[in-house]
Amino acid sequence: MSPYLPIVIMLLAAALIGIISMVVGVLIRPSKPDESKLSVYECGMPEFSDARKRYNVRFYVIAMLFVIFDVEIVFLFPWAVAFDKVGLLGLTSVFVFLIILIVGYFYDWKKGVLEWE
Repeated sequence: MSPYLPIVIMLLAAALIGIISMVVGVLIRPSKPDESKLSVYECGMPEFSDARKRYNVRFYVIAMLFVIFDVEIVFLFPWAVAFDKVGLLGLTSVFVFLIILIVGYFYDWKKGVLEWE
């Protein structure tokens, strides 16, 4: 008996269950298409303009700033969990990291990036 036989049996069983569930769904579901069911549905409101309009670059700048400051938390959380094990080198590296982020934040603030008109 091959060591891969249980894996092959599991894959076949998973595929068979998926195919059977789709066939049973097609057979027992009601099918009464009409104009409202076949129409485009987006949050219940009729379209009033083109969805491919241009956005102001501020939306992207604010999104990038959010991602940058969110990544800060991702880097600080493991440091806070292992605070007693990182020692003085870990403490100074986090302070340097935070100083760079704070300088960047104040630079953005001074440039007026965070101002919304």
